[in-house]
Amino acid sequence: MLGRRPSAEVLLAFEGKSPVGVAVFLHNFSTWLGRPGLYLEDLFVKPEKRGKGYGRALLVELAKIARDRSCGRMEWAVLDWNEPAIKFYHALGAKPMDEWTVFRLARDGIARLANSE
Repeated sequence: MLGRRPSAEVLLAFEGKSPVGVAVFLHNFSTWLGRPGLYLEDLFVKPEKRGKGYGRALLVELAKIARDRSCGRMEWAVLDWNEPAIKFYHALGAKPMDEWTVFRLARDGIARLANSE
C-alpha cells in the first residue's frame, strides 16, 4: 500500500529473488451494485517471462483480494490492438465491455475544466 490512505496497491511476482511481474490496482465503487470494485490499473510481466504463469498468478491473487474485500467486480482496460493480452483475458473467462467508451481528461484538460465557470 502506498501512504496512509493509499490510492493504489501493488502485487509483485518473483522468480526466486528476481521480480518478474507487477499488478497495480485500486478500488472503485459501483453505484449499480452498491459495492466496491477492484480496478486493475496495470499488469506487466517481463517479456522473457511471459507464458510461465506469472500473469495468471497475479490475477488469481487479485481475484482473492476482490473476493475477500467483497468486491462486486474486477475491471481493467486493454488496448484493442493487444491481441495476446485479449486472448489471455478471454481464456480466464473475462468478458469485454464493448458497449462502454472510455473518456479521459489529461492534465491540460483537467486544468481547463477546473478553471471554467
